[in-house]
Amino acid sequence: MESVGSLVGSPWIYAVVALSVLLDVFLPVLPSGVLVITAATAAAASTAAYVPDILVLTLCAATASVLGDLVAYRLAWRGGARLDRALARSRRLRGAQERLGAALARGGGGLVVLARFAPAGRSVVSLGAGAARHRARDFLPWSALAGLTWAGYSVALGYFGGQWLGATWVAAAVSVGALFAAGAGAGYLMRKPQPSEAG
Repeated sequence: MESVGSLVGSPWIYAVVALSVLLDVFLPVLPSGVLVITAATAAAASTAAYVPDILVLTLCAATASVLGDLVAYRLAWRGGARLDRALARSRRLRGAQERLGAALARGGGGLVVLARFAPAGRSVVSLGAGAARHRARDFLPWSALAGLTWAGYSVALGYFGGQWLGATWVAAAVSVGALFAAGAGAGYLMRKPQPSEAG
């Protein structure tokens, strides 16, 4: 926590969080969730002169999440034949496209929210929505809800973990474990066959 402390104790934490969350739609290996949780954990018990505002941290992460989704969506929309061939080769992307299309057609986008928690789910859904040319007005409101839900959950994990266990690696590890558990659950639900598929 000491190495993160100097970053948390400066306004640069918002830029680092925003950049990490923005880019992890393309590089899912980026530890954006871990960074958000660690910043919130350190902020919960920080005695530094500058303490990040938890609300600003949440809005920063949520906004970056939506912007990343929008960039991926637009790139996939304009991707052309090469991207279409790449999507056609991926059973996971094809399945996500079909489920997303059905969900948006029903007027519900719970899949978009669920995918935000699943490993690489955000990438699959954002690219799939763009490649399938789903309307932005159907996709973006759900992307905004997904980003806000994920950011709020991550910040709350870090903040309350820091409040209860102190700004230690134990608190951060417990909070990150809870985030990974949510991701595993979301991944399971996304892979679970829908009634129409099972039939």
